[in-house]
Amino acid sequence: MNAALGRGGVILAFISALGGVGLLGYALLTKQRALLTQVTRFVGFVAAGAVLAFAAMERGLITRDFSMQYVAEHGSTRTPALYNFTTLWSALEGSILLWGLILAGYLVAVTAKFRRRLTDPLVGWALLVMLVVAAFFFGLMLGPANPFRTLSTVPLDGPGPNPLLQNHILVAFHPPMLYLGFVGFTVPFAFAIAALATGRVGEGWLVETRRWTLFAWGFLSVGIVLGAWWSYEVLGWGGYWMWDPVENASFLPWLTGTAYIHSVMVQERRGMLRVWNLSLLCATFSLTILGTFLTRSGVLDSVHAFSDSTIGPLLLGFFGLVVLVSVGLIGWRGDRLRAPGRIDSPLSREGAFLANNLLFAAFAFVVLLGTVFPLIVEAIRGDQLSVGEPYFNRMTMPIGLALLFLMAVAPALPWRKASTETLSKRLIWPASIGTAVLVFAVAVGASGLPTLVAFGLGGFAGAAALRQVVLATRRQGWRGLVGRTNGGMIVHLGIVLIAVAFAASSSYAHQRELVLAPGETARVGTHSVTYLGMRTIVDSAKTAREARIRIDGGQVYAPSLQRFPEGTSEVGRPSVQSGLVDDVYLALVEAPANPGGQARVRVIVQPLVLWLWVGGGLIAVGSMLAAFPGRRRRGTEPVSAPVTVAGPAPTPAAPDEVVREPVGSSLRTATDP
Repeated sequence: MNAALGRGGVILAFISALGGVGLLGYALLTKQRALLTQVTRFVGFVAAGAVLAFAAMERGLITRDFSMQYVAEHGSTRTPALYNFTTLWSALEGSILLWGLILAGYLVAVTAKFRRRLTDPLVGWALLVMLVVAAFFFGLMLGPANPFRTLSTVPLDGPGPNPLLQNHILVAFHPPMLYLGFVGFTVPFAFAIAALATGRVGEGWLVETRRWTLFAWGFLSVGIVLGAWWSYEVLGWGGYWMWDPVENASFLPWLTGTAYIHSVMVQERRGMLRVWNLSLLCATFSLTILGTFLTRSGVLDSVHAFSDSTIGPLLLGFFGLVVLVSVGLIGWRGDRLRAPGRIDSPLSREGAFLANNLLFAAFAFVVLLGTVFPLIVEAIRGDQLSVGEPYFNRMTMPIGLALLFLMAVAPALPWRKASTETLSKRLIWPASIGTAVLVFAVAVGASGLPTLVAFGLGGFAGAAALRQVVLATRRQGWRGLVGRTNGGMIVHLGIVLIAVAFAASSSYAHQRELVLAPGETARVGTHSVTYLGMRTIVDSAKTAREARIRIDGGQVYAPSLQRFPEGTSEVGRPSVQSGLVDDVYLALVEAPANPGGQARVRVIVQPLVLWLWVGGGLIAVGSMLAAFPGRRRRGTEPVSAPVTVAGPAPTPAAPDEVVREPVGSSLRTATDP
């Protein structure tokens, strides 16, 4: 019954998506705008089908319906309830089902948001694009990624999900957050294609998709940070980012999406960078498809790639189609995309944003090259090539430092042109803070030129962002925290914390592998660890052998080796003492062969790791604050308003942006909805 209901839901969603595409295509080509309003029915059926399929799969997992192949291969009667629920996205078919559910949710949200503008061709084309994407993914679920296949011989039990996917609660949050970000970029991409299709390539569509982009970017950012935290807490190697190809697959659209969020402000304010912004948005969505291909096609050997499937060619073909259509439309609308404005001076906010975009593009190119080059070499020559951490660290470090510098300088730059006097007034305090941070780092024993530069630039950029927030809150109270500019400064603070914590934890970690007898104590860095002995815990899901270790004479921690019923080997589960200054990371490498024997324990002391997760929290908060209106707001240009394409013209502020010069302050602030 579960399989039949789920298959029916997928069929309903697929047919409704195709029907919506047909209806919208006919209405748009024949200019029958009244027909466009009928798309709500098709969107509703897509959502109903997606919810039905999702519910049927979860019901199959919860009731242990082993007649379903997916449940038989990934479910188990011994899996705890939480991990039984998350089993849905623990393998290929279920993750595609989650993608379809989230996309259906975005479809409903966009239709509801623009319910009074459904007769507008721009909205019609955007919904058509989203329905095409939905039809593709639900089509996958009818073919090679079918989650509702059944078995003729029903097993009594299954192996359960991969042990790494039932070892930490973050499995319930990291993948859904990533998918909310990945799928969320479908919305601005769809409006970008709609703007190209209708020829309305001015700034109106940007205003309508601003919040959708910010929310998608925020979800993706939080998903990446949660993934790093999960890796840190589960894998046992003591790190949180290894430039794994699947990690890079999520990082690539984040880089291009971040570049777009910055450069779009230049287009709204000055009418420039139209081709560049459209290209960035199309690249971001394309990279989400490429990331799905890398993650779920089975082409990668990765600790994150839990799938081996035949959908690779289909995903790669869809990726190629998206790129081809995007490039073709941008080329077709080339004449209309000529910008009426130009950069008056490199020493201006738009000049800094352009430099910012070039650096992000270079960053993305370096990561993309290191990720896909081994695959290309293997496909052409059959040779296996590995691109490791040294390449990524060496190539991305100077780019990251340059971005930190721009984070400090760009908010202080006015539009059009900056004077030396203005810059000196705005940057003297942040530069002083950055210098003080650098001096303090040296005083406490920090060394290494790149790391010290990161500390100094981090203090500089953090102080610049904090200055903006302080001035805004002094002027407007708590409302000074709301709006794109000031919310963006909160995001900047989060990124600065992550950058500084990354530099510190990567450069100053102390690691020892200790062989300890019960009662024996050793020192690692400034901390003492005392091995107290072993204990074994058995439950229905696993058997865990825990080493009880006391840190600094205080709390006892228990790193363990866990064996799951269907597992072929033991899986390590580290234990971490987190602090404001450093973390003490414990991993049991080898348990005693005999009771009372010696245990082999890896101990890693890493400074400032906790601030990585605090920075991720600030990014989440700042993204939400940036998505909501500031104190003042003008009426925005409706999405249905025509776009006038003209030659050189005055460049007033974007219709939704209010620029104020506060009395007695040299800081110009934009408060945006």
